[in-house]
Amino acid sequence: MTDLPPVAPANSKAAKRLRIALAVSVALNLAVIGIIAGAFLRDGPRGRFIRELDFGPYGEAFSPEDRAAMRDAFLSRDVNMRDLRDQMRAEGAALVAVLRAETLDLSKLRALMQAQQGRMVGRIEMGRDLVAERIAAMSAQDRRAFADRLERAFQHPMRGRD
Repeated sequence: MTDLPPVAPANSKAAKRLRIALAVSVALNLAVIGIIAGAFLRDGPRGRFIRELDFGPYGEAFSPEDRAAMRDAFLSRDVNMRDLRDQMRAEGAALVAVLRAETLDLSKLRALMQAQQGRMVGRIEMGRDLVAERIAAMSAQDRRAFADRLERAFQHPMRGRD
């Protein structure tokens, strides 16, 4: 039988914060992977990375034409999803290595989590810009119809689309 390294007590504040940080990191990564996988299964190769830009009630309120236009705008931004997946895999491997190390390097763990957060924020900001640009391109009549659909989406989240 091998000797295991000493482990901090499960009730220590540092251990609790580490568990929370790891849980949040894993949850965020799973959310991104789920969105990408769902988009691929739903939309096939052409729209696989933006599952019709589903931003909760906003995504519900956009018409199919609006979602298609936003998908085209996204694809025109030359986002290399293969590179993004490679970065996520590399970060995942680095995270696993940090966790398996004899002694936890908290600064490396935080740096990896900060890099993940930075990429997620960048994708959220891009989505926000795509939504704002699409709304700005609408006529006043289309904006009012969008507002009506958005209001319904806020009242009844995730119900059927028009």
